[in-house]
Amino acid sequence: MKMKVLILNGNKEKDPEIDELYDSIVNEMSKRDWETNAFILKEIKIAPCQGCFGCWIQTPGECIIKDYEAEIIKMMVQSDLIIHYTPITFGGYSSELKKVIDRSIPVLLPFFTKVKRELHHKHRYENLPSVIVVGILSHPDEEKEKIFKTLVYRNSINMASPIHEALIHVKGQNPSVFLDGFNKILTNVEAIQ
Repeated sequence: MKMKVLILNGNKEKDPEIDELYDSIVNEMSKRDWETNAFILKEIKIAPCQGCFGCWIQTPGECIIKDYEAEIIKMMVQSDLIIHYTPITFGGYSSELKKVIDRSIPVLLPFFTKVKRELHHKHRYENLPSVIVVGILSHPDEEKEKIFKTLVYRNSINMASPIHEALIHVKGQNPSVFLDGFNKILTNVEAIQ
């Protein structure tokens, strides 16, 4: 069965080095002949979450805001792998990617379950995709890296991702080193499918 991949690019600025790395990631999916949907989020109109919980109460499983996020959610729940691509902003995601992540709450139920002695939401769908989050830093910053990796880990618990990885690329570093690590993770994801 062909792997299904969703790539969400939250980069907001034009930067040849960062754009080239993103293109390399998309090309890796093509080399593996994986079915890939890739989106540059700044080119898509997606409203921020209103925090109304309408997706749980009024229209279970569907956000009350009608925009392209509904299509992204469908692709999320049908994917084997989701790749988030984002500059690291204050240790977190770009605003473009954060909107998509916040609006993905309809994949969860308003009921709870225990995960590693913590309460988390139950999942609405059986398919639980793996997640790779690629964070871009303009210069080395251990504190931002640590915060970012913690954020990715905490989000992966909520989404019950079978494999979750946060990869950091610092501008100016050799992209082939990054791609070697990235490809090892892809091999691990493929092995569990």
